[in-house]
Amino acid sequence: MDRIKPRKRVYNGMPAQDLGSEGWHKPWSGGNGGNCLEAMKLADGRIAVRQSTDPDGPALIYTTDEMTAFIEGAKAGKADFLLS
Repeated sequence: MDRIKPRKRVYNGMPAQDLGSEGWHKPWSGGNGGNCLEAMKLADGRIAVRQSTDPDGPALIYTTDEMTAFIEGAKAGKADFLLS
């Protein structure tokens, strides 16, 4: 994933459009017609996440440690309660 250098101050919940349109990737896609998350690696190592169907909506910004903990927890089944 390419690292993107944003033009403005980066903060959690910022408009995703402020990060630009280049560099967003769909790390996975399910059978939901393409409605999924898109992620972008920022120049400082943080990861921005946005909803693919709302590219101008908010971007949530996570550190690599936060994203690693989330992914590892999801793989271990710690988020399964969200699906029931």
